[in-house]
Amino acid sequence: MIDIKNPFEVKILLSYDNFDDDTAAARAVRILKEDLEIEGAKVIVAEHLQDAKAIFNSDPSIQAVMLGVECTHCQNTYQVVEDIRALNKRVPIFLMSSKNFASDIPTHILEQVSDFIWILEDTLDFISGRVQAAIRRYRKSILPPMFKALAKFAKVHEYSWHTPGHTGGTAFLKTAAGRDFFNFFGEQIFRSDLSISVGELGSMLDHSGPIGDSEKYMAKVFNSSRSYHITNGTSTSNRVVLMASITRGDICLCDRNCHKSVEHAMTMTGAVPTYLMPTRNQYGIIGPILPENLTKSAITEAIKNNPLVKEGMNLTPKHAIVTNSTYDGLCYQTTWVKDLLKESVNRIHFDEAWYGYARFNPMYQNRYAMSFDPEKYDQNDPTIFATQSTHKLLAAFSQASMIHILDGKDAISHERFNESLMMHSSTSPFYAIIASNDISSAMMDAHGRDLTDDAIKEAVYFRKTLARIHQEMKRAGTWFFNVWQPDSVTNPLNGQKVPFYEAEDDLLIKNPDCWVLNPNDSWHGFKGLQDDYVMLDPIKVSITTPGVMPDGSLADFGIPATLLTAYLDSKGIVVEKTTDFTCLFLFSFGVTKGKWGTLLNALFEFKKAYDHNVLLKIALPKIYEADPKKYGPMGLKDLSNAMFDKMKELKTTKALSDAFSELPKPMITPVEAYERLVKNEVESLSLDEMAGRTVATGVVPYPPGIPLLMPGENAGPAEGSALTYLKALQAFDDAFPEFSHDIHGVEVKDGKYYILCVKE
Repeated sequence: MIDIKNPFEVKILLSYDNFDDDTAAARAVRILKEDLEIEGAKVIVAEHLQDAKAIFNSDPSIQAVMLGVECTHCQNTYQVVEDIRALNKRVPIFLMSSKNFASDIPTHILEQVSDFIWILEDTLDFISGRVQAAIRRYRKSILPPMFKALAKFAKVHEYSWHTPGHTGGTAFLKTAAGRDFFNFFGEQIFRSDLSISVGELGSMLDHSGPIGDSEKYMAKVFNSSRSYHITNGTSTSNRVVLMASITRGDICLCDRNCHKSVEHAMTMTGAVPTYLMPTRNQYGIIGPILPENLTKSAITEAIKNNPLVKEGMNLTPKHAIVTNSTYDGLCYQTTWVKDLLKESVNRIHFDEAWYGYARFNPMYQNRYAMSFDPEKYDQNDPTIFATQSTHKLLAAFSQASMIHILDGKDAISHERFNESLMMHSSTSPFYAIIASNDISSAMMDAHGRDLTDDAIKEAVYFRKTLARIHQEMKRAGTWFFNVWQPDSVTNPLNGQKVPFYEAEDDLLIKNPDCWVLNPNDSWHGFKGLQDDYVMLDPIKVSITTPGVMPDGSLADFGIPATLLTAYLDSKGIVVEKTTDFTCLFLFSFGVTKGKWGTLLNALFEFKKAYDHNVLLKIALPKIYEADPKKYGPMGLKDLSNAMFDKMKELKTTKALSDAFSELPKPMITPVEAYERLVKNEVESLSLDEMAGRTVATGVVPYPPGIPLLMPGENAGPAEGSALTYLKALQAFDDAFPEFSHDIHGVEVKDGKYYILCVKE
């Protein structure tokens, strides 16, 4: 009998030719269907094999497939079996027949089916029982440990005398507002919001029970020695790793292209950051740290020249953190990075917040942290950490994150590491977040290749389409958006180059060589690269707007990307990240042709509205309503020209490149700056007052959250690169307040930027 306590609907797909006929076989199949439904299953009948295939493709919740097989249709049935197996390796498949065709079934088909049913030989109760047993086995194989335990417990409906106080949601039902809240989310989310007192589910802090089993499962799926659940985002994951690895006075090698959580970790640990500078291109896109800057001699020199390194300090760095992939999708060859850094440091940490899917597709081979076999990993090689935001590009609730560790040289034991984890973890975690990590692991375990293939395919189709349209528009003497990607690719069969949009789909989808940033290619704009060192991730798509030249100067005509972002937002399309002339779109697992088709249509609509200078009242009503007097007479093209002219006047693109291309001088460590902040030994200064002053907080343009100034660094001279850039942004915001920049660490008062600086 199918478990009546099972909280999930059981679906069975049944396909049998002549299902409604008045024959003994058809009657037996109908009775079998009724029996399965009495036992709690929902049986979906497909009248034809092609219908069965279409239904299975569209409904992954189907838990068993029953296919009729007759001699006249055998080949069609076998093809459906193979198609279903290509999508799902585990789902039970039953072949049903009233005659003895088993001897004619090919061996490779017999290997792929779960059982063969003689519908007129065995009793229907026996057949029904075998189907139900297969479903139960299948359910055990697809549900990961923590979610399985959580769902089972939530169905018990026992009275609780522990936190949380809403007790399964019932407290919300006592008020009108609470009932609306309950109805909005549904009962299950509240039934599964449980206290750490529920011992059956184990503990996130001592890694016991189903939660501990889930972490072991995660380690297997993601190829690590150990893995850990984190329920407060990869910002917390980064802090956990760094606080377990470094302490006050230790030297930490930090990618300057680091998230602000690394800044926080430097502050909390008291470590001394020594920065590894990445490159930038003409768009302001962050490139890789060049290999020459990761050598032992280069790192030794960087530490020697770091003003924060004092006499008597241990000059051997304890930890290195590198962002992989970058926010714009550049992926290092991690084997190369490891081999360079191991000459200097024993612990390497890859911040892979946007990159948790890499292990599951050969496109990314040797380009992610856990690329190495834990069973064969050389213990003389560095210990490697990966921090991943499960919620960003996998499928999980917001704040779901994972830490993966590959134990090597100078490894941190679980007991020591767990002290840092407990310091940053709540004793009342939201179990649904942990369960979503668990499910995400199960999804990638069973379908990781299919999911990543689909995402890459959709990104490639979109990229080719947009590149083709751009070229057609260019030939017609007009403008259109483009994509930041190779202009051409090489056909490996004949060695000939073809335009990107003419390349075979299969080549772009399966061959990583198409995405490598070659040293002599002009499209990427990075200098000093070595061949095969870094690759562009196809699923991170940067659309470029007109306006910037290859040398970084601005053209005679341009369209600020922030204007496009505002227009797309008015159409219900939210951009991940916007720079002066790029908009980043993430082709995650949920992207479909319909979704990117809508984006493409919106780009055409923008062009039409721009070319016809449609009034802002119509094109951007929110912008118009913010200041009708100012924007009343303006059209979309008028506003674009005004914004572009202001950017040319302020040289914002060049100012960005200059500001992020040189390291500010550190005066005190981040922790010393924070201590001055806590003691209120700080003052709020305008940009005009900040020359030569030491900032007490980080100055972090967002997104993507990369520090321009770290706490304790000198803002530099009045005409220096950092203040010049901030003044340019301030002036632009003053002219176009509806398009103002979001900069953490900056407070805006009466249109002016103010930043907390250490008192002199």
